[in-house]
Amino acid sequence: MFLKECLDNLREKTPLIHCITNYVTVNDCANILLACGGSPIMADDEGEVEEITSLCAGLDINIGTLNSRTIQSMLKAGKRANALGRPVVLDPVGAGASSLRTNTTNQLLEQVRFTVIRGNSSEIKMVALGTGDTQGVDAAAADATTQENLPQVAKYAKELAGRTGAVIAITGAIDLVADASKALAIRNGHPMMSKITGTGCMLSAITAAFVAANPGKALEATASAVCAMGLCGELAYQKVKAQGAGTGTLRVALIDAMSNLTGEQLEGGAKIEGC
Repeated sequence: MFLKECLDNLREKTPLIHCITNYVTVNDCANILLACGGSPIMADDEGEVEEITSLCAGLDINIGTLNSRTIQSMLKAGKRANALGRPVVLDPVGAGASSLRTNTTNQLLEQVRFTVIRGNSSEIKMVALGTGDTQGVDAAAADATTQENLPQVAKYAKELAGRTGAVIAITGAIDLVADASKALAIRNGHPMMSKITGTGCMLSAITAAFVAANPGKALEATASAVCAMGLCGELAYQKVKAQGAGTGTLRVALIDAMSNLTGEQLEGGAKIEGC
């Protein structure tokens, strides 16, 4: 399987990833990038984002704490990454929750070519279909990917991939990763992961690192990132349960698990299948 190769490439290459991300989770994004084998840099001022992007192997754009000051920064960084042929990940946090978020997501999609678009089911449904029941930055239960609607979700994910040229990653109880011709269902993770802030933001950051380290293999690299995050969540939960601890410990244990994850462990623990 490709999972070990993708992780090994990431650890070997240590790609520098520029994150324009939200200030609620920026520290966790930096730490999970270091844990998975990447290297983070966070810069969002319009005056330097193009220079910083030029230094980096990949770019992660996250609109979680969107403000008018950073919109132009995101556009400038994205266009610079495109010009240099560097991968760009979009995390459309809360798309559909406000006009600013929805309009900014559409503006970014119009002006920047994204390698990966990663979000929860409501966010991606809004991007793909123009509808969705976004609950702030959380997915609505009505939009969740289930075993019953998995074929329909795979269909619109592949259609969105075809329109945008991006790999689409929809995360939730069942994760789905798709390009225009193929969809993969991933069943790693634990429900307790939803009780700590930023697991999605962290996943978007490491996705940029996986994709940067595996050029030409965006689908495989994205699926590897999603499997890795879910498996580390499972391992973290096991540690929390053994200690009788709670969500604060889970957050630290998640980063610990990522830093100790091996390619063999990833391949052995991944729950991935075509759909």
